[in-house]
Amino acid sequence: MNDILEMAQGNLTRVIAVRLRPGTDVLQGLTEACRRAGINNGVILSAIGSLDGVAYCNPVELPDKKAGYGYGEVLHLTGPIELTAGSGIICHDDQGVTNLHVHMSLSDRYGNAHGGHLVEGTKVLLTVDVIIAEIGGLVMGRKFDDELEVPLFAPKQA
Repeated sequence: MNDILEMAQGNLTRVIAVRLRPGTDVLQGLTEACRRAGINNGVILSAIGSLDGVAYCNPVELPDKKAGYGYGEVLHLTGPIELTAGSGIICHDDQGVTNLHVHMSLSDRYGNAHGGHLVEGTKVLLTVDVIIAEIGGLVMGRKFDDELEVPLFAPKQA
């Protein structure tokens, strides 16, 4: 029988605060902040701000996939969007390449709620303010799962 989870333990070792400027692609800006700080094992504790349109995706049924599910096509919201909450994990692959998995909760100009998995193409309107914590003592891995046909979080003890 397969275990029901993968788990590793560590500690928050430092925290950085980041402000992304207008016009910055959010995912690219967060990746650059992690590169400059040397963080590839971490967590996004908080992200708030305003966005000039959003690109995101959500899980859908995909009958051609072994598991029957995966992320669907990219969805787009236009105009000013409020980033009410953002969170995510900062991982890396076996070659050490940093890989962020970020989710967002959003509100449009009419107060309608939206949310999902952030993809490139989401730009900062006025500001996006982010608090990132580095995690020590574990490996925040991410690798492609052949059975589910998606990249998945793969934490290991350091």
